[in-house]
Amino acid sequence: MTDILADPFVQTGLLAVIGALVTRILLRNHPTRRLIGQSLFFVALTALLLAHGIVPYEPAPPEPNLQRVFIGLAKIIWWTNAAWFLISIVRVFLIFERTPREGRLLQDLVVGIIYVGAILSVMSYVFDAPIGTLMATSGVVAVILGLAMQSSLSDVFSGIALNLSRPYGVGDWLVLANGIEGKVVETNWRATHLLNGVNDLVIVPNNDLAKARLTNMSSPDRTHGMTIAVRFRPTVQPAIAADVMRSVLLSSDIILTRPEPSVQITDLDAAAVRLELFFHVADISLIASARSEVLDLVYRHSKAAGLILAAPLEGSLALMDSKAEEAPAQHRTTQLRLLDAIPIFASLTEDEKEALAATMTRRTFRKDEILVKQGDVLTSLMVLRTGVAAVTQSDHMRETELGRLAPGNFFGEVGLLTGAGELTTVRALTFVVVYEISQASLAGLMHDRPAIAEELGTILAKRTAHAKHVLEQGSGHRHLETVPSVVARIRDLFNLRT
Repeated sequence: MTDILADPFVQTGLLAVIGALVTRILLRNHPTRRLIGQSLFFVALTALLLAHGIVPYEPAPPEPNLQRVFIGLAKIIWWTNAAWFLISIVRVFLIFERTPREGRLLQDLVVGIIYVGAILSVMSYVFDAPIGTLMATSGVVAVILGLAMQSSLSDVFSGIALNLSRPYGVGDWLVLANGIEGKVVETNWRATHLLNGVNDLVIVPNNDLAKARLTNMSSPDRTHGMTIAVRFRPTVQPAIAADVMRSVLLSSDIILTRPEPSVQITDLDAAAVRLELFFHVADISLIASARSEVLDLVYRHSKAAGLILAAPLEGSLALMDSKAEEAPAQHRTTQLRLLDAIPIFASLTEDEKEALAATMTRRTFRKDEILVKQGDVLTSLMVLRTGVAAVTQSDHMRETELGRLAPGNFFGEVGLLTGAGELTTVRALTFVVVYEISQASLAGLMHDRPAIAEELGTILAKRTAHAKHVLEQGSGHRHLETVPSVVARIRDLFNLRT
């Protein structure tokens, strides 16, 4: 048994089997440890072969047939482990880099070169094949294949160039000069796959991408700038219109506060004053939502401030029509115009609106003044007329902003409808004007129109669900979760018939 274990070929075989078990199976999911183990086994295998006079990187001297076979097997084992060792270095290098390589083109190319080198070395040092003649012959074949596969090889090498320069990565949004745009979902040897805005997959050959002028909308970071232009009739000073538009940006929940949004007056003539609102969103996917929200806020703030949107430059007839439509609206009181803008009161008759408007009282708040504190019980509905207010909630550890209020928004429905304390604090971010609707006025209206209770209950339940989503669980606040439970409490409080 001792003689068998002392045989160099038996030792080589045992070391190769143990090395393969440890590095290829036991340490398969631990790349760093696997590299260390692979290095140790490779060094040990090299020392063992050299100790027995077997030099893997030199042609073997003439030996008896059986011994020549064993020496050849030992060399093949050594070259195989050498290839595995180099490949492990490549893999661990990419892990230490800590940045994903989309497509892994360069890694696959290096691994392929290592395997080709190992095969050529085995053919030269084990089988004594004439590598020079073989490579010359294969060069001719490679030229023929290269000409036949010119287009495919162009995509491959373009993919390698793109992977090295890395102008984009998976998840980036690209816009090409030919109008193609989409989010990168995959990069491989031949092409880059883009998912466009209508959820279709666009496959662009790497050769076309390498030569194209493209814009990476997700670089240098994920934020994206937007500009929205609005035009108003020059009925007020442009500076006043700019201040109103700053309130628009301040009241948005989607746009970023850093970089700071800005408003610029870009043009002025007898027909209109033109302003541009510039702001950033956290990701390009939020562009549509941000545009919708800002345009809605522009309408609400401009209506509240008495600004009139200008007609298109070519729309002189539209301008005359709009003047005719606005004439009746100018005779309506502020309270009535405010009720017109609130969806829950849209179903009221004109007489009901006038009766409710007569009970509304006006209140003003300075910047940074508290409109209502968390826990206070309000007995009236507060409707924002002008300005911007922030809605926050505190859990004794931190204060979280849940959203912002703009003209037409209201608060106080928690105490008014359920008798509970307010779940949030509302603070003025600008000078704020609110109109107050008392519980007594609303009670009479809800007795005649019980459907209003359901609409208010739905709004209250949605706001509560939003607060629960933003805040941590178990904050200690009493949240109303479902619409039926909220509506049931409202009916009990106001003695509404079912």
